[in-house]
Amino acid sequence: MQSLMPLLALGALLAIVISLGSGLFHLSRGGKDDSRKLARDLTIRISISIALFLLLLLAWAVGWISPHGLQGGSPIH
Repeated sequence: MQSLMPLLALGALLAIVISLGSGLFHLSRGGKDDSRKLARDLTIRISISIALFLLLLLAWAVGWISPHGLQGGSPIH
């Protein structure tokens, strides 16, 4: 499952970007049906974002991912 997590996260981020692009397209057209489609696309983006956040919290809780510090040398004094 650990090797699947980066793919799920990247897939969710890609879906968010696609939804944002679709929303921008419907916003720029500005028709009556486009405002409904814009609201749908933004709702989808928010839903995917919340799902991604919850997935990351779940993965952290069960140990599939672990936080780590910045990779680097000694801190500057």
